[in-house]
Amino acid sequence: MNETAVVSSAYLAPIQYYTKLDSYSHVLLEQHENFIKQTFRNRCVISSAAGPLPLYIPTDKGDALKCLTRDILIADEDWQSLHWKSIKTAYNSSPFFEYYEEDFLPFYTKKWKYLFDFNTQIQEKVMELIGLDKNKISLTSDFIPTYESGISDFREAIRPKNPKPDIEFIPQFYYQVFEEKFKFIPNLSIIDLLFNMGNESIVVLRNSFRK
Repeated sequence: MNETAVVSSAYLAPIQYYTKLDSYSHVLLEQHENFIKQTFRNRCVISSAAGPLPLYIPTDKGDALKCLTRDILIADEDWQSLHWKSIKTAYNSSPFFEYYEEDFLPFYTKKWKYLFDFNTQIQEKVMELIGLDKNKISLTSDFIPTYESGISDFREAIRPKNPKPDIEFIPQFYYQVFEEKFKFIPNLSIIDLLFNMGNESIVVLRNSFRK
């Protein structure tokens, strides 16, 4: 097992992100960076009947560039019902959606003030359902722009646009609901893997990581 990885906060992050949570012995979750827009910090990508579908959590229109990630407020908009409807429509016919539905529903009915809190809580639930060790994750105590060698920094490597090369990540094929229509789409949100593969999700994760 590798040593320490640093990751950003993320909303139902892609499979690549969760390979780090599983494969590294210690994971630092960044909370002191300035918030970066147009990243997985407030978006995920699921598979829909129309193809890959991004879901965005609206954030407060304040000066996000000067606001720490942990302090970002979720905007007072009705995004939760929209996201849940999209997720349910996309995965209602998947093998395991009904099995996990009640685990995710509370995240789309309870009101959340801070994006970081929402992301952290839903990430812990996903890790619990997959069977990953939540105790290996700790929060950063301050912002470190560049980490020393021996600590792998994925804060900017895992992103929707122009991701950095990652020789550790090798996407593994698994069944997807719309596979016949679009063929296999790699590195979607972790819920795509979970709803399609259930308790075999951890096997796919581990096969997607190259030591």
